[in-house]
Parts: sequence; structure tokens; C-alpha cells
Amino acid sequence: MMLAAPRGLADDSSPVPPRMSAYAPAANRLIEAATNSAVAFERLAYLCDSFGPRLSGSTNLEAALDWILSELKHDRLDRVWTEEVPVPCWVRGPASLEMLSPRAQPLHLAALGGSVATPPEGITADLLIVRDFTELTNRAAEARGRLVLFNYPFTGYGSGLPYRSRGAIQAARAGAVGSLIRSLTPFSMQTPHTGMMRYEDGVPPIPHAALSVEDALLLQRWQDRREPIRLRLRLAAETRPDVLSRNVLAELTGRERPDQYVIVGGHTDSWDLSPGAMDDAGGCLAAWEAVRLLARLDLRPRRTVRLVLWVNEENGLRGARAYRTNHLAELPRHVLAIESDFGVFRPEGFSFSGAGRLRDVVTGVTSLLGATGATRILPGGGGADTSPLDAEGVPTTELQTERERYFWYHHTSADTVDKLDRDDFNRCVASLAAMIYIVADWPENLLR
Repeated sequence: MMLAAPRGLADDSSPVPPRMSAYAPAANRLIEAATNSAVAFERLAYLCDSFGPRLSGSTNLEAALDWILSELKHDRLDRVWTEEVPVPCWVRGPASLEMLSPRAQPLHLAALGGSVATPPEGITADLLIVRDFTELTNRAAEARGRLVLFNYPFTGYGSGLPYRSRGAIQAARAGAVGSLIRSLTPFSMQTPHTGMMRYEDGVPPIPHAALSVEDALLLQRWQDRREPIRLRLRLAAETRPDVLSRNVLAELTGRERPDQYVIVGGHTDSWDLSPGAMDDAGGCLAAWEAVRLLARLDLRPRRTVRLVLWVNEENGLRGARAYRTNHLAELPRHVLAIESDFGVFRPEGFSFSGAGRLRDVVTGVTSLLGATGATRILPGGGGADTSPLDAEGVPTTELQTERERYFWYHHTSADTVDKLDRDDFNRCVASLAAMIYIVADWPENLLR
């Protein structure tokens, strides 16, 4: 028996368009199969538990890719293969931050991806806390020779992202010897959040790390009391030469238009602090299971369905760019690219930015998804891994889920399988499976 629709979402579904009703039996089969299966969630737990963190360039990631390939070959798909991708190899190493005054206390931090190391003895310096880049500019004279902390409150991931990505650049321009940010999260339990940062030619590279929210607020209170704050920062990060990794691909060949493609996927790499259960092992397994169910139920659509498990989303996007390059000639025949990289919590719908007949079809599919909750079409298109395809004109979409907890665990050591609910995960699988099948099987031309 299928799961009941999530409370509060079933009423959001619109009436089923007459032409879409023909797909209701197939959608119901997929929903029932997905919501009553334990296969994918067990695979997800095994992937996370067995291989752990999977940062690009790591042996953990390569071992996980070997396992994924082995499992895919048991899933009755028509073709399974890999495509090599050179990826960056950044190694975190030990990291610490100590408050020396007003009193001695260890603080919670994580180096940001791509950061340079401190000298072996660390950097000991006074601290200047600013809210944002404007305040840093106004207080640039005070920043010289100090560590700078950007204590920017979380009002949304996008608004805080510049402090992670460009904080070291702006602090170095002001003469700082190192930079820190308040972690990008609305909720913390002394869990610092890592993520990618960058440097700029002509600006000295300085160490860059994220503090837990609690420790950033502690330091802010000391500064508000006008107490001098002295810290010792030690980072042992290292950027090594690129190594070869792989995108993993698998196909279910279309029965009538095999040279047209609907693709779906997630990214296999995670940050090195956790196994990345929601970011993005869950997205990979949900996409994979959706394609597996088509094969198991013998639902072979008119067009080819291609699973793409991209590598190196977290610190380079090399896999996404390599896919675009390798398949450039095929891109005009890519009908839709679907990404799952927003966690596998309770599904709410799909973001989509296209127009015309394809939009009508995508919207129509959501009218069949009352049992999963994915009944809404939201603004925006795909995510990071489909962005190179979007730039080439391929229509993109992304499964959207309930987000309250996503940024609690994002890029932290707490992104583990126990944070996920199997029923919600299975609803994500069901939503993806129905969307993939119906778009790939739609009888009319959907090429742009």
C-alpha cells in the first residue's frame, strides 16, 4: 500500500490534465514500488557507512565509485560506463583555533576548502570582528596584521556565501594575516561548516576557516565589551596535484527515440568532514533508484533515460563541465536535465525555468504526485551540476524538498544517515521516477 500524502501538501495538487491522466497508472506503479522498497535506502546507508567522507582526490571516493559501478551492473540497465575527469586534491590536515585572551579556550573551526596552511607554529594575532565587507572597508586600518572574523548572520545561504568564497581576498586586501567566517547556518551545536573558497591573482593568499556560530558569538561578546582578543590559528591544509577520477553513467535506452535524452543525477563526492548522506549521497541514490525502478517494472519510455553521477561538485564542478564537453554534440537532443542535490527530506515539488510544451508536461506530472507531496512548480531551474547544461540551453529542473534542516547539517560532520527518514527518501525516489518516465515517454516533440 502506498504511503499517505504528507500532511498539508496533498491539497496543493492541481486537477490532472486530461492528456496526463493516461500516465496515472504508470505513475501509481512507480510511486507504490518506490514507497514500499528498502533497497535504495539500504544502499545509501551502506555507501555512507562503508566509504565515509568522499572528497575529490581521495581513495575513499574512488573505492565508493568502484562499488557503485559494481552495483549498477546488477540493475538490468542497458549500459553502464565511466568517463575520466581530472579533479583537484585538497587535503585538510589538522586544524585548531585557540583563544589566548581574555581567557584561554579552544574554539571550534573547520578550514575552508582550498585554504592555504598557516606556518607550522601557527599564526598568533589580535582579532578584529566585522559584520560585512562594508564594515571591513571602513575599518581597514584596524585590520592590518590581525585576524579578521566576518560575523555575518545567516539570512539565507546565498547572502552569506560571499564571505566564505571571497572573505580571504577582502581580508588580505586590508592587510589581515588570516580570515575567519561565522558558519553559514541558522542552527548550530558547535558544528563548523566547511565549503569552497577562492583566492585572486595579485592578492596574497591567507588562511581561511569557518567558526561555529556559538564561538563567533562568544568572540563578538568579548569585542562588544572592548576586551582585546588574541587568537592562535593553526591550519595544515595542502593542495596536491590533480588526480584522475570519474563520472559514472548508466542508461535505459529509449524504445522509439534513443538519440534523445532525459538525464537525472547527483554528485558522488562529499566534503571530508562527513559521509554526506544528504549532500549528496541521498540525491545520487534517489536518482539511481528512480532509473532502476523503470527497468525493474519494464517501463521503457520512448526516449533514453541517462543516469549521471557527477564527480567534484563540492570543490570544482569538474565533473559537470567534463560532461558538457564530452556530450556537447548531444546537448541539442537533451530534452531535460534533472538534478537531486537539495537533500532527500520531504519533497515539495520541482524548480523549473523552461517554457512552452515542456513546462506544461513538467507541471502536469506534479498533478499526479499528490501521494508524494511534490505537487508544486517553483521558480529557478537546476542546481550546480546542471548549470553547464543550462548555459548551453538545456532545460533543467531540480527536486525541491523541505529545507528547514538542510542547512543545519550542510557541510558538517553531522551530515549522516540518521538525519534522514526512509519514507521521505522514498517519496523523493517516487517523485523523480514519475517525472523521468513521463517526460521521457511523452509522445509529442519536446526538443527546444
